[in-house]
Amino acid sequence: MSTTVQLPARRLASPPSANGRAGRAPNRLRRRRTVRRAAYAAAALAAVALVLWTLRPVPLAVETAAAARGPLRVTVDEDGVTRLRDRYVIAAPVAGRLLRVELEAGDAVEPGQVVARIAAPPLDARTAEQGRARVAAAQAGEREAGAAVARLRAELAQARRDLRRLRALEQAGAVSAQRAEQAATDVEARARLVSGAEAHARAAAAEVRAARAALSDADPARLAAATVTPVRSPVRGRVLRVAQESETAVAPGTPLVELGDAAALEIQVDVLSADAVRIRPGMPMWIEEWGGGGALEARVRTVSPAAFTKVSALGVEEQRVNVTGDLPRAPAGLGEGYRVEARVVTWEAADVLKVPTSAVFRHGGGWAVFVVDAGRARLRPLTLGHRGEAEAEVQRGLRAGEVVVLYPSDEVAEGVRVVAQP
Repeated sequence: MSTTVQLPARRLASPPSANGRAGRAPNRLRRRRTVRRAAYAAAALAAVALVLWTLRPVPLAVETAAAARGPLRVTVDEDGVTRLRDRYVIAAPVAGRLLRVELEAGDAVEPGQVVARIAAPPLDARTAEQGRARVAAAQAGEREAGAAVARLRAELAQARRDLRRLRALEQAGAVSAQRAEQAATDVEARARLVSGAEAHARAAAAEVRAARAALSDADPARLAAATVTPVRSPVRGRVLRVAQESETAVAPGTPLVELGDAAALEIQVDVLSADAVRIRPGMPMWIEEWGGGGALEARVRTVSPAAFTKVSALGVEEQRVNVTGDLPRAPAGLGEGYRVEARVVTWEAADVLKVPTSAVFRHGGGWAVFVVDAGRARLRPLTLGHRGEAEAEVQRGLRAGEVVVLYPSDEVAEGVRVVAQP
């Protein structure tokens, strides 16, 4: 049995033609290899570039602000309360029974207006009996004084008649001149006794009236007609507080009504003693967060010369000083004891070079900032002047328009790339 094996036919190269087409095949293969090598090289370069781009340093995002010229105000900021500049406490001038007070807190009061009434208190039975006895004793004393006056007047009249007779006898030579002079002296002495007795009689009559006045409320029938003492307001203002509204017995000096002018307010602020040394009377004071729109202008009147100890919210003992300011025009609705925020202006200028205090930090015993220059942070030492709450005066080291980094963190250093946050 015969087996036939068929071998694959080999492609025979074309015989070279006259125009050289057979020689182009090797050139095409070489070009393909070259293209593949170029593609591989480009891919490798792209991969290297991607890795380098991934590993490149990313600019640090920071907040920035520009140094600029403008006004600067240095203030001492503290919480304060409003107080009435003048307060009047009207007290009972006499002892008695206070009638019900009709005024209420907030009512307007004019000068001379009656704010309370005090009636004489009724007497108990024992006091009334004592009062009647005093009246009887005073009346008896008055009668005794009257009798003494009548007796002394009669004696004076008799002495004057005797003096006239002695003068006639002296002219006739029947008595001596000395006897007449003694009679004249006796008349003068008796006249003085009469004057003293009359004064004693008037005192006795006054004692009778006083005893009767003390007994005037002992009779219940006369209670309605008892003497009532009106208590009047000395000033114009508003009622702040009524100490006692209902009827009750009061002693002299008992507070009845508290008055004040709600439009005349002052501001009291307690500041640290280190800040108080920079505050002087007459400095401007701005009142904010009082509940209305805009700031109110006040002025420092006094700075207390004595400090006191106060424990802060963190439990730290602080030395505080009371500063009082006048509020010339109190707006409607602002009353006593209201909380406010006060800013005492200790220094201000209209045109200075300033930078935010959030960009300034301590460096080498002085101050410095990071300036953004061509996308990189550059350390710049500064010389500062006055410092406010949000801005500080720059005396040397910075120019207007230069951009500085706000709130620089530990990542910000000399030469670090930075980019401003949107």
